[in-house]
Amino acid sequence: MNKTPSSFSSPHRVALGLGGNLDDPAVSFERAMALLAAGGLRDIRRAPLFITAPVDCEPGTPDFLNSALTASWSGSPEELLRLCQDIERRLGRPAEHSRRESRVIDLDLLLFDTLCLASPDLIIPHPRLRLRRFVLEPLARIAPDWPVPPGDQTVRQLLLQLTGLP
Repeated sequence: MNKTPSSFSSPHRVALGLGGNLDDPAVSFERAMALLAAGGLRDIRRAPLFITAPVDCEPGTPDFLNSALTASWSGSPEELLRLCQDIERRLGRPAEHSRRESRVIDLDLLLFDTLCLASPDLIIPHPRLRLRRFVLEPLARIAPDWPVPPGDQTVRQLLLQLTGLP
């Protein structure tokens, strides 16, 4: 059974996806992690970096650098989303943007405990989590046994199902 945010004890376990393909994404990731920590994320653990081909982007889009992180968070999912969006803007991503275009940084809220949430501004788990190897692969390096609702398959199981690789 999935819980509502008010029924969770704090702090919450969260997972974020990181992506970028403009400027120096590795530097942007480091800056974002420092800003996330300053904003209240604790116990941050980042996955290795992966270079991946663009998915659903404009033709000619350069490769992306992707990673994921897990952390502890004492606020709400909406507060974490606002923090991520503020950091994206501070690092140079326009507030209005297409997900099909290149970017300096992309911070996606992937998982929040085992919460399922669908609001106009936020869907948890991330709606394309199960379809994106570039998200599942780094996340599986640091949180392979995290159950992904609904159905509670683990991150590792979802990656295996998507890729057929162990």
